Amino acid sequence: MENLLDAWSEFLVGKRKKPDVQTFKQNLLEHVRMLHDDLVGHRYQHGAYYHFRITDPKPRDIHKATVRDRLLHHAIHRKLYPLFDQVFIADSFSCRVEKGTHKAMDRFRAFVRQVSKNDTRTCWALKLDIRKFFASIDHDLLLSILYQRIPDLELMSLFERIIDSFHGNEHGKGIPLGNLTSQLFANVYLNALDQFVKHDLRCKYYIRYADDFVVLSEDRDWLVKQLPKIDTFLWDMLRLLLHPKKIELRTFASGVDFLGWNHWPSHRTLRTVTKERMFRRLLQKPTEPVFGSYSGLLQHGNAQKIENELKNTRWFFSREMNLV
Repeated sequence: MENLLDAWSEFLVGKRKKPDVQTFKQNLLEHVRMLHDDLVGHRYQHGAYYHFRITDPKPRDIHKATVRDRLLHHAIHRKLYPLFDQVFIADSFSCRVEKGTHKAMDRFRAFVRQVSKNDTRTCWALKLDIRKFFASIDHDLLLSILYQRIPDLELMSLFERIIDSFHGNEHGKGIPLGNLTSQLFANVYLNALDQFVKHDLRCKYYIRYADDFVVLSEDRDWLVKQLPKIDTFLWDMLRLLLHPKKIELRTFASGVDFLGWNHWPSHRTLRTVTKERMFRRLLQKPTEPVFGSYSGLLQHGNAQKIENELKNTRWFFSREMNLV
């Protein structure tokens, strides 16, 4: 009960005004008690999902669970995250405390300086992406990975009900983007790849953010040799495929596209499609929080011209709202 109530406090952040959350809150203690009793009595069944589609940052299908189920996701995440986070490599940056995109980009730049000996040598970047990653996660494989760390049949039965509550295009595969547990399960699933690349292939300069990862080296031929090894490992061990159109091998001096920015030896610029997406969203939702979040984003690169465009757009919309 204590964990469920603590999870509720975390879950509530940013969701207080949501109608389904307000409805659940009206009888909070009763709902939590019933959920607790169902868990203890092994009667818990995961509910259905509400499906909707988003286009920012790119088209994605989101499957949203009920408040009751999402509360349980938070309660599970609170206990599982510390257990697994300690076994993740330092250079996995997605959905982790004290990590994130900006830390990943800073680490990427630090690696480039080391490989290029402070931009005095050629630095090659092998950039890879996994095809339909979330939709391709194999349920049985994920459960077997979890069982290696948590050999508790009661907990594994609960995890199985949560994981099997969703199926993608193929039965027994896929986890929903809307679940908090999915973020953790994704890192758990790809930890095998991280360990293989870092320890078996001995790739010292490797960074992963979700299903987007890059390996750096001054030796182009060595990187070329690692590509089929990574491809084979992903399929043989995790039943995943590299995205054939997103395999890039290029010098850092020619610019490397990573996490929405184009990275160069002396600076980094916002990717054109990222800029277009940003202003498209501002036209749809010209609110101060959205303007503020994009203004913060632009501070992490050389984007003075775009920053000025953003200020002009903010002035225009504030003037229009005042006129109304």
